[in-house]
Amino acid sequence: MKIVKIETAIPDEIMPGLLLLRIHTDEGLVGCGETYYAPEAVAGLVHDWMHHYLLGKNPLDIEKHWRFLYERTTNFGSRGAELRAISAIDLALWDLFGQAMKVPVWQLLGGAVQESIPTYNSCGGPSYGAKTDTASGHIWPGHGPMGNPGPMNDYWSVIHRPVELAQELLEAGYKAMKTWSFDFAAHKQNGPVYVSHADVEKGVAPFVAIREALGNKMELMLDGHGFFQLPVALRIAKRLQECDLLWAEDLLRVDSIDTLADFRDKAGIPVAVSEMFSGPDDFRLTLEKRAADYVMIDPTWVGGITQTKNFTRLAQLYNIPVVMHDCTGPLTLLSGVQVAAASGNVPWQESVRAHITMLYPKLIDAQVEVAGGAIPIPTQPGIGAAWLPELFRADGRNYRVTNL
Repeated sequence: MKIVKIETAIPDEIMPGLLLLRIHTDEGLVGCGETYYAPEAVAGLVHDWMHHYLLGKNPLDIEKHWRFLYERTTNFGSRGAELRAISAIDLALWDLFGQAMKVPVWQLLGGAVQESIPTYNSCGGPSYGAKTDTASGHIWPGHGPMGNPGPMNDYWSVIHRPVELAQELLEAGYKAMKTWSFDFAAHKQNGPVYVSHADVEKGVAPFVAIREALGNKMELMLDGHGFFQLPVALRIAKRLQECDLLWAEDLLRVDSIDTLADFRDKAGIPVAVSEMFSGPDDFRLTLEKRAADYVMIDPTWVGGITQTKNFTRLAQLYNIPVVMHDCTGPLTLLSGVQVAAASGNVPWQESVRAHITMLYPKLIDAQVEVAGGAIPIPTQPGIGAAWLPELFRADGRNYRVTNL
C-alpha cells in the first residue's frame, strides 16, 4: 500500500482555526487527521515540505514516518506548526492502520482497558473556536468570547447562573465541569501580575455558589489558560482551597517548570498541567520535579496518537494520571478517547457539549455520544469518524492537494 494523495482544508465557515487533513492510498483507503491554530502554516509544511517524504511510502510504517519527520524538524525547531503538522499526519496514519486491519485504533494500542471514558463538560459555548462576526474572524488563545445567553452557551451560564447550569449538567449525566472564570481578570491591564481581592471573589463565585447549593455532587475544575504569574496564582489558589476542586489547571504560564513545581508545592490544591506542553522534556521534567497532580495532553499538539500513547505511559510510571484535552476539533476528542480506551491511567476526557452537539456534526460523519457522563469507545475501524467530503472542495479558498 502506498500514499498517493494528501489533502488539507480549513473550514472557515465553521471553525476557522481547524486544519483538516486526509491521506489517500492506492488501495482506496482515506485516513483523517487534524490539528488546530495557524492552519495555513501547518498546511504549508505538509504540502511544501513533508509531502516529499510521505508520498509513495507505506502508510502503515507509522513509527518510521514519525521519527523521520520529527528528527528532521528538530534541525530548526519542532514545537510549533511543525509538530502540529506531524500530529495531523500521525492521526491520519493511525486511522488508515485501523481501517486496513478492520479494527478501532484502541485495539491496535493493546486493547480496551476502559469501555467508556468519563468526560467533563468544559464550559464553553457554540461560539468558542467557531466563526465570529469580527472583522478578521480571529480569536487569540484564551480570549474566546463569553457571548450572550442562548442554547448551550455554558460560558455565559457558568458565570451568570452557575447553580442552574450545574444542575442541568447533573441531570444530563455529567459528573464534572470546568470553568474559565478568572479569564476576565487576566485580560485587564497588568492582570497577569496583579489580581485584586474583589476580582478573586468574582472569579471564585461560581464555585462557591455550586458548593453551597449542591454540595459535592459535581466535581469542579478551573482552567487558568496559563495567564498568571506566581504571586497571583498563589492568591487565587488560597481562596480556592475551600472549594474542594478536582484540579486547578494552568493557573501559571507553563514555560518555567521549576516555577510550576514551586506553585504545586505551595498551592494547597491539586494542579493540572498542561495542554500547552508539546516537547518530551515538558512532560519528563514535570514528572521528575513533581510539578503536577494531573498531566494534560492534547493529541494534536504533542505529536499525534504516537506521542500521546508514549506520554500517557510515561506518566503512569510516576503514578500521575493523564487527562485528555479537547476544545478544538472532533478528531482531537476521538484520538484522546482511543488512547484512553487502551490505558488504565486516564480518568477524564475533556469535551465541550456545545461543540459535540452544534459544531462537530458539521464536520464529521459520526455523532460523538455522551451517555451517563462518559463517551463510549468507538467500535468502527480507525479513529472513529471521517471528514464530511464536501469540506474538501477543489474550488475552496483554503483547499490544497498534493499528488504522487
